Amino acid sequence: MEITGGGRLEVRITSADVGKRVSVRYVTDSAEPGEKFTDAVGVLTSWDTGVLLITRKSGESVRIAESALAAGKIVPAAPARRRGPSATFPELARATARAWRPVESEALGEWTLRASDGFTRRANSVLPLGDPGLPVAEALTHVRAWYAARGLPPYIQTATGAEGTQELLCADLDRHGWRREVSAEVRIGALAPIGDLDADISAVRLSRTVDEAWLRRYQRFEEASPAVRSVLASGPSVWFASVAGTGEVPAAIGRCVVDGRWAGFMAVEVDPEQRRRGLATSVMTALARQALDEGASASWLQVEADNDGARALYDGMGFATHHHYHHYRWAEA
Repeated sequence: MEITGGGRLEVRITSADVGKRVSVRYVTDSAEPGEKFTDAVGVLTSWDTGVLLITRKSGESVRIAESALAAGKIVPAAPARRRGPSATFPELARATARAWRPVESEALGEWTLRASDGFTRRANSVLPLGDPGLPVAEALTHVRAWYAARGLPPYIQTATGAEGTQELLCADLDRHGWRREVSAEVRIGALAPIGDLDADISAVRLSRTVDEAWLRRYQRFEEASPAVRSVLASGPSVWFASVAGTGEVPAAIGRCVVDGRWAGFMAVEVDPEQRRRGLATSVMTALARQALDEGASASWLQVEADNDGARALYDGMGFATHHHYHHYRWAEA
């Protein structure tokens, strides 16, 4: 907060600072008992009719009455990471998209409309990595019509929490009647430490193709359609890992896409009755060693914020959150 020589808090932001990262202190009834103020840090996404909207790293939006402001200032972008790989948001967004390619896609300016018969939101949502070439309201109308023609609900995938992410677009979507349905973390980490883990990989089988046994363990097997195999097989260099179970269903599976310096881990799943035996670690270690052999050095994965078990596993492997991503759905769909 800004404090003058006399100890007075001072507001040093204006509506001209929309789009910048700010820190504010404001009066609120929700402050801790005995305290008058609470704080918010994030991107100033709008300042209209006496109300500020600040979007935090998690994607959560905070509305603050201008009259409640006690202090505010512009803050610098988050410091560069001191561990793990360096990555810009556009680079990482494109790498994750190449690892989960849709069956059908169409460009709208620098937005990409993606459809895959409804198999996963990622493969059936707009990836907006720039200017759609139209005013946002017109672009959203086009998006709704495109998905309606395919019998699909319209989704747009956005990101928050890193330099160059889409807090302003999130605010626009909210104003135009789109609602956030799900959020997750995109995490990154160095690849070599995963490949160096002391894990038993002797039972891990690697394959270039997905088979019926692998699909039986995959949590989305019930949605199986031609689109499922198409999306799973997509990517520059795709590997499937499995550990045999007691029957026809593997005890554990995983998928990795190697793309230049990046290795992306997906679909790491373990039989609930086989958990806490190190199978997920074995699968990821085997995949990491394959990716290292192909020249990758950095890794990424996506994990939902409420998946505590997976988050703890990835914490131990050195993964750290790079940004958050969200799926917005047209509220009337």
